[in-house]
Amino acid sequence: QVYHITSGKTMPQWVAESKKKSLKKNDEYRRRLELIQDFGFKSAAQRVKVTPDQNYIFATGYHPFSLRCFDLSNLSMKFERNLDAEVVDFQILSDDFSKLAFLCSDRSIMFHARFGSYYRTRVPKFGRDLAYFAPAAELLVAGSANEVYRLNLAEGRFMSPLPTAAPANNACGVCPAHGLFATAGEDGQLECFDLRQRTSVGLLEAAAAAGAPGKDEYRGQELTALRFDDSGLHVAVGTSNGLVALYDLRSQRPLVVKDHMYGSKIVDIKFHSYGADASAGNRRVISSDKHIIKVWDINTGDNYTSIEPEEGDINDVAVWPDSGLIMVANDSPNMHGYFVPSLGPAPRWCSHLEALTEELAEAAPTIAAAYLVLPCTPQRARTPRRAPHPAAPPVPNYPTHTPTRFPAPHRLYAKAKALMDPFAYETYRQQRIAKKMEEERTARISILKKLPKVRR
Repeated sequence: QVYHITSGKTMPQWVAESKKKSLKKNDEYRRRLELIQDFGFKSAAQRVKVTPDQNYIFATGYHPFSLRCFDLSNLSMKFERNLDAEVVDFQILSDDFSKLAFLCSDRSIMFHARFGSYYRTRVPKFGRDLAYFAPAAELLVAGSANEVYRLNLAEGRFMSPLPTAAPANNACGVCPAHGLFATAGEDGQLECFDLRQRTSVGLLEAAAAAGAPGKDEYRGQELTALRFDDSGLHVAVGTSNGLVALYDLRSQRPLVVKDHMYGSKIVDIKFHSYGADASAGNRRVISSDKHIIKVWDINTGDNYTSIEPEEGDINDVAVWPDSGLIMVANDSPNMHGYFVPSLGPAPRWCSHLEALTEELAEAAPTIAAAYLVLPCTPQRARTPRRAPHPAAPPVPNYPTHTPTRFPAPHRLYAKAKALMDPFAYETYRQQRIAKKMEEERTARISILKKLPKVRR
């Protein structure tokens, strides 16, 4: 089961306090579920990330371009900063909210500290993705060029760029286990680097091997997403036509290929595991395009569950570590949150979600009640005087507890009943009109006349 924990109507900021007080008696407003106060933007959200200490959430939006930080200890917004350009991607450089790096659409990289904006520099070409290699304190920018720019934060200067075989790169990523750096090229090539040397250590036609052919037989579709798992043995790539391929770094053939069936590019890929044992079957991949988020098994590729937001295209997905909480940034003012109890427990700051979901599970109807109850008709009524058209489907012969009564499909039963009593709706309509007139008559103001008492 998937629970939408940010559903319901929210009040805009420009509404007066007197109007908010008048909504205290509105049942729809009182029943809304707001996990974090002001968890959204004026127009749309673009990126959402969780700090390593899991105490803060950062999100960026546009129209206007802004950054918001949410303090989970208070379940509210800590601060908001307006930016000069649209944020393509950003990285959290510290464990808390004190150090940030933003890759912007105007070829600039902005650094923010605890007090605000700290420094700004530019890259030669437009960037499309940003990665951070913590052991060497290097920012790596992949973009519309055949090289990856390296900015060393310890020395404060640009290092020699990494040349790539692809004419441009759409995504990049660093493995957290052994530090291998990889780029996802727009020609469908997956290229890996050891950052201690300038040349690549491996090249793979990942899109073509996954079954995503391109314009010619040698080039595949573009790679649009890239992610390493925590073990360092697997890497997942997403293509521009909606395929997700999972590779073992020791093999050129994909282990699993998952098709989103929408034909749109893959936006983001995340690995999820609850528990330390990988052989227990609790490792899953969470991949998303602009339409849907799919959670599937890492070993078989079987679909576990799917999430489709009610409004807006999906821009980014954040998965809470060791939990079943998923946060989505999409083209809508409100960012959405989903809780899947079977994926893991709720985080500490919203542990009350487990009690709410347990109450909802107990109050949910049973599976048998969810099915349409087939009405039973007596044996003498199975052949009515004015039966439906002979081309109607035959009545299924289901066994019942009473041999003289037979179940019938609901549509066929309703059609036969309407033919037997064609004036049933007219009778119902007259009863409703009479009831409405009686209610209006009792609501009128009646004059009370004091009559004299009469001897009997």
